[in-house]
Amino acid sequence: MRHALITAGTKGLGKMVTTRFLEMGHSVTVTYRTDRDKAEQLLEDWPEHHDRIQIIQVDVTKKKDLIELVEQTIDRFSRIDYLINNAGPYIFKRKKLLDYTQEEWDAMIRGNLDASFHLFKLVAPYMRKQKFGRIINYGFQGAGAASGWIYRSAFAAAKVGLVSLTKTIAFEEAENGITSNMVCPGNIMGEMKEATIAESKKIRDEHTPIGRSGTGEDIARTIEFLCEEDSDMITGAVYEVTGGLDVIHRHR
Repeated sequence: MRHALITAGTKGLGKMVTTRFLEMGHSVTVTYRTDRDKAEQLLEDWPEHHDRIQIIQVDVTKKKDLIELVEQTIDRFSRIDYLINNAGPYIFKRKKLLDYTQEEWDAMIRGNLDASFHLFKLVAPYMRKQKFGRIINYGFQGAGAASGWIYRSAFAAAKVGLVSLTKTIAFEEAENGITSNMVCPGNIMGEMKEATIAESKKIRDEHTPIGRSGTGEDIARTIEFLCEEDSDMITGAVYEVTGGLDVIHRHR
């Protein structure tokens, strides 16, 4: 049984990804930071599969937490086949770069860039031994072209750096059967993060060119495809799942 390590996998987009891997018959280790209720809800949703689910409280900005996360995952499941870096701090208040505090800048870089580096270092040896691994990072529309994002400078800077890291890992680890790709969600908000495509199609979204909002299922389906064994030809790619919406300029 293959195993998926999914950060922030108990709610929002992460929960839909976790659900997808469980439906595929894999075991999962998922993390949460503060919302224990949502973590317990995941166990309630899968009452007969607790042997396949491990939930660990983790702050991805802390290297110590990441080391303990991987150690506990290996202790229980003995392998890591998929690393889904779903967690990543985000500052919702719109503010210019000059107005960011040092603490806010550090949180964006540590949570969105450093955490991916540390987790790669920790899990890659196991993937190399297996001659199989799939790494998925998250970005934003335009990240692959190093687009500036007004009022989101620190987050954008971290994710653009992560694009380069994603592609470098793809080049360096291809010979070991490991792929590395990035998925860039569109403007998926509120309840739509845990919604299905069928539910989305029932609600007209005039702001998204395809006519419906993106959902957690859209992201989970994309990740599932990239993680398939026969998707090994796809590595170092940046996939934008936006429905045609110009995400970074929608507030201009």
